[in-house]
Amino acid sequence: MSSQREVRVRFAPSPTGGLHLGGVRTALFNYLFAKQHGGDFILRVEDTDQTRFVPGAEEYINDCLDWCGILPDESPSKPAAFGPYRQSERKASYRRFAEELIESGYAYYAFDTAEELEEQRKVHPNFRYSHENRLNLRNSLSFNTEQTNSLLAAGTPHTIRIKIPTEQTVYFEDMIRGAVTFDTNLIDDKVLLKADGMPTYHLAVVVDDKAMEISHVFRGEEWLPSAPVHILLWEYLGWKEQMPNWAHLPLILKPDGKGKLSKRDGDRLGFPVYAMNWTDPKTGDLTKGFRETGFLPEAFVNMLATLGWNDGTEKELFTMAELIAAFSVERISKAGAKYDFEKAKWYNHEWMKATPNAELLPQVEAIFKQHELELPSQPYLNDILSLVKERMTFVEDFWQQASFFFVQPEELDLNAIKGKWNADKTAFFEELTAEFESLSQWNAEDLGAFFKEKVASSGMKIGELMMPFRIMLVGGKFGPDVFKIAELLGKKGVIDRVAYALGLLQ
Repeated sequence: MSSQREVRVRFAPSPTGGLHLGGVRTALFNYLFAKQHGGDFILRVEDTDQTRFVPGAEEYINDCLDWCGILPDESPSKPAAFGPYRQSERKASYRRFAEELIESGYAYYAFDTAEELEEQRKVHPNFRYSHENRLNLRNSLSFNTEQTNSLLAAGTPHTIRIKIPTEQTVYFEDMIRGAVTFDTNLIDDKVLLKADGMPTYHLAVVVDDKAMEISHVFRGEEWLPSAPVHILLWEYLGWKEQMPNWAHLPLILKPDGKGKLSKRDGDRLGFPVYAMNWTDPKTGDLTKGFRETGFLPEAFVNMLATLGWNDGTEKELFTMAELIAAFSVERISKAGAKYDFEKAKWYNHEWMKATPNAELLPQVEAIFKQHELELPSQPYLNDILSLVKERMTFVEDFWQQASFFFVQPEELDLNAIKGKWNADKTAFFEELTAEFESLSQWNAEDLGAFFKEKVASSGMKIGELMMPFRIMLVGGKFGPDVFKIAELLGKKGVIDRVAYALGLLQ
C-alpha cells in the first residue's frame, strides 16, 4: 500500500431510500480528502440487493450531492475509464472471482435453502454459518465432488460463501483507529454470491475497489465488523499489495449520546436526518430533509464536517474551500459525535448572515406568493432583508421578523404599555406625529436625534416612550433598530400606525 499512489476515493450508497446525514458526511469526508490530495471522488451505486431497490433513489442521491456541492469526478451520469458505476451493470465480473475463490479453496458452494437455515435458527438461537457447523450443513465441503457436481448440473439454487480460516488473527492499520485486530474464530462464513447471481456487499466492494483502483476507503464505523472478511478477500484474490488504506468514521449519535442517530429519532424529536425531502414511493410517506427545513447547503456541509472532526483551533465556520485546505484524517475523532440540532441551527444562522442578499432574495420573494401579496420593489426588499437578516435562522423567518413592513399589524401588544399609559404620553405622540409631517429629512439618524430631543423636552424618560413607539410600529416588543424601521416604513406609514395605536389606547 504505497502512500505515493494516486488518490481515488469512492462514496458507494445503496439506492434504497433517503440519504441520512451520516451518509452525506461519509461522502463529504471522501470528497475533502480527494480534493486536498488532487485526487478523484467517485460515486458508485451499490444496487446489488434488488429486493431493496427503490425507484428514484439514485436520482435522489445525485440531487443531494449536487445540492451540497459534493460533486463526483466519476459517476453513472459522468462515466469515465473505470465504469460501469452501477454494480448491477458489473454482474458478470463477480461470479468469475467467486468461482476463482472456490478453485483456490477459499470459498465453497452452499445449497441450504432459506427454510433450512430458518430451521437452524429456531434450534440454535445464535446460529451462524461458520467453521463450527459448516460440515453439518448442505455445502460442497460436506458433500463429495460427485454430489456437488450433480447439484450444480441440475441447476440447484445455491450461494457461494467465503471459508473463514480458524485460529488466525486478521490485522490492519486504520487511519483513524490505529491497529485493529480480529479473531477469525469469531467470524462467520459470509455469503459472497447470492442465489440470483448477484454479489453481496462483501464480494462486490472488494472486486469494484480493485477494478476502480480505489486508494483510500472512508466508511462508517458500522462496517468495521466486515473489515476482516474484506481484508481476507483482498489477500485470497492475490491483490493484497493493491488493498486501499482504511478509515472507519465515528458514528453520529442521538442527542443524548445513547446509540446511533436514526430517522425515528428525527421524527420523535422534530428535526430532519435526511439531506433532502424523501417520499417513499410505496407508502407515500414524506420524510422532511434539511434543505426543505430551510438549511443553506453551506451551513449543512459546515455542520456535517464538524461532526467528528475539527481543525485543532476554535474556528467553526468553514467554506468548502477552507474545509478542503484544513481537512486531515488525524483530526477525525475515534469517539461518536452527538448530534445537536440547536448547534445545526446556529450554523444556519451564521451562514444566513454571511450569504449575500442576492442569493436569498428568490426564496424571500417566494414568501410573498405564499401570502398572496404583491411583491415589493427589489431595492426595498433588499433593504429590509439587510435589516432583519441577523435575526433569521431560516429564510422562512423573514416573515416573522419583517411582515409588519408589508402588512400593518391589527393586533398590538398594548398590555405591555397600558398599565403606565397616561394623557401626557398620548399628547407626546400626537405632537410627535404632527411635527413628523413637516420634517424634510426622513432617515434613521435624523429621526433618532429628533425623537430624543422631543423626549428631553417632555420631561419623561426615553425608556417610557421608546417601547410604546416600537409597539405602535411593529405590533410587539421585537424587531431591529426602531428608527431604521421608521425610515423604511416611510413618513405616512409611521404617522398612520401611531394614530391607529392611539385610537386603541383611548
